[in-house]
Amino acid sequence: MAEHEYEHVRVAVIGSGFGGLGAAVRLRREGITDFVVLERADSVGGTWRDNSYPGCACDVPSHLYSFSFAPNPLWPRTFSGQRHIRAYLEHVTDTFGLRPHLRFGSEVQKAAWNTERLCWDIETSSGNLSADVVVSATGPLSDPKIPDIPGLDGFPGKVFHSARWDHDYDLTGKRVAMIGTGASAIQIVPAIQPEVARLTLFQRTPPWVMPRVDRAISGLERSVHRAVPVTTRLRRGLLWGIRELQVQAFTKRPDELGFVEQIAKRNMARSIKDPALRARLTPDYRIGCKRILLSSTYYPALAQDNVDVVAGGLSEIRGSTLVAADGTEAEADAIIFGTGFHVTDMPIAERVVGADGRTLAETWKDGMAALRGATAAGFPNWMTIIGPNTGLGNSSMILMIESQLNYMADYLRQLDVLGGRPGPRGTGGGRVALDARQSAVDAWNRTVQERMKRTVWNTGGCTSWYLDAHGRNTTVWPGTTTEFRRATRRVDLAEYEVVRRPRPAAAPAAAAPRPAEVDA
Repeated sequence: MAEHEYEHVRVAVIGSGFGGLGAAVRLRREGITDFVVLERADSVGGTWRDNSYPGCACDVPSHLYSFSFAPNPLWPRTFSGQRHIRAYLEHVTDTFGLRPHLRFGSEVQKAAWNTERLCWDIETSSGNLSADVVVSATGPLSDPKIPDIPGLDGFPGKVFHSARWDHDYDLTGKRVAMIGTGASAIQIVPAIQPEVARLTLFQRTPPWVMPRVDRAISGLERSVHRAVPVTTRLRRGLLWGIRELQVQAFTKRPDELGFVEQIAKRNMARSIKDPALRARLTPDYRIGCKRILLSSTYYPALAQDNVDVVAGGLSEIRGSTLVAADGTEAEADAIIFGTGFHVTDMPIAERVVGADGRTLAETWKDGMAALRGATAAGFPNWMTIIGPNTGLGNSSMILMIESQLNYMADYLRQLDVLGGRPGPRGTGGGRVALDARQSAVDAWNRTVQERMKRTVWNTGGCTSWYLDAHGRNTTVWPGTTTEFRRATRRVDLAEYEVVRRPRPAAAPAAAAPRPAEVDA
């Protein structure tokens, strides 16, 4: 990629889900218009575009699962479905004038730090460009994970992941195997159970399922929210406050969650009368260790005559016969994987090359770690939205995203103050960059992991998708959203090295490459 032969922008945002669109809105509100949003698909929406399976909906209340700067007074239900959330993101895109910045069909294939020009050289499926700053908002729920099952290649029927639902395939009258019992599966099972001939649920670990207290929001409520906007903010604030109070039980006093377990058991007992089935569906770990699921239709569906629950994960496939870990066999015409995503091993990390020539995946080979969930040592001017240890076990990720957007905005302000505002458009590259100090990254993550030790996610007795291959929880934030917002309100320059462009050589004829200078 020769210099100046391709477009240069100040900021390149990767992804157009909640994180990417939120970043784009914040950039415009900060007066920054020289940016692009790179999206591999043909529309915005992120996980709410990709997940369109039957019954797909959010398990966070609608008024909390939306941007504070873009309230929606017209949510139709207390817990919104995928169609309405995706429509909301399209509305945000139009309301804030983001269309001109979107580059669809532009999957990032490689992003490499250019030490000489202090910018990122980016190769995409639609062409190349460079950017002073990259904001990665690919999200943890963007790349489906399908387990390596012996014999899967020889299965004669239909196979797909819940996040890549095949709407052209008719499940009516089919023998269907559902693999997994996570948030997607408990929505899919009741949605497809009435139409399939037989549904076999392969359950490796039973989830804790609480009642889903969902209802239609009345026309009167919507009218009041639209006429008196403060009522929407009050509703959001109430929902937020309740969850902030609940955090203490998850992070400091897991033993207090026994009462919540009783509610979940009663939810099961109302529909599951068979003692043997109830035993298979009862978890043996503390509630909250895995994400608590919400459904009032899951257990009733499992109690139907055309549903079998196999208490063992899928271990082998022999033709159209599926074999569970406990030896149970079932015939199937179709297999649906509800087996989650690459959360602790983000695929984008393999395509990002830092200042020392190593990929982000190589840097994170012993576990993801980022300063305040945003920046990694050796990757100047690279920020992640929904980065390591920014997830939540009981509240809205939008709260965390907005905190990270505050951090992003101050990061860009600091670059301006330090002389990093780029020159005329087309000159390419910034004058200064910020690189997280390894000592700061280590200190931050020691604190996070120390706090994690007493949380239900580490002590609850389960193995969840929050944990990486080494057993470290690199996904969840072990505190309140208020604490995280306070920690990301400002960029502390003491945690960063200031990297400047190499000085020009005195004699052009004798010019030689020199490494970028670093302000200690």
